[in-house]
Amino acid sequence: MVLIGKSYQMLAKKIMLAGTFGVGKSSLFQRFSQNVFSEKYLTTVGVKVDTKVISTVNNKIKVTLWDVAGEIDQKKVPNTYWLETSGVIYVIDLTRPSTLENLVEDIEYIKKTVPNALVKVVANKKDVACAEQIETANKTYPIDIITSAKTGENVEKLFEIIAKDIT
Repeated sequence: MVLIGKSYQMLAKKIMLAGTFGVGKSSLFQRFSQNVFSEKYLTTVGVKVDTKVISTVNNKIKVTLWDVAGEIDQKKVPNTYWLETSGVIYVIDLTRPSTLENLVEDIEYIKKTVPNALVKVVANKKDVACAEQIETANKTYPIDIITSAKTGENVEKLFEIIAKDIT
């Protein structure tokens, strides 16, 4: 594709959403892929897959987004799910400290399983978290960005950052 004398190429990248059940992975998935949010909690069974094209300064990236069923232990995610992964969004829930308990161990496992993948830690549910919960999480854990799937805050920004960083 050529736009205003500049050459663009279409890249294909796979991004996985990982983390404990109930942290908002599916809500982030829906907000990003379809710009919708539902208050209903529906457990993901297996994996949901969708695609979306993201434009960066130099490229268009066809992102295949995998929403993996929530697991307390990331080692329970089938190894085949990790194949060809370029980026991992590890989601935690700011309002549930228990979702942070396995963060460091899970990130280490993910980095060992897909060593070339970019890993971003996302603290979700900013819309219902209090200032103290946000401050504590930011001071204690390696959080890259804070989002709200409900309001859409920082969701597009999250995916733009990842798309830029994996190209």
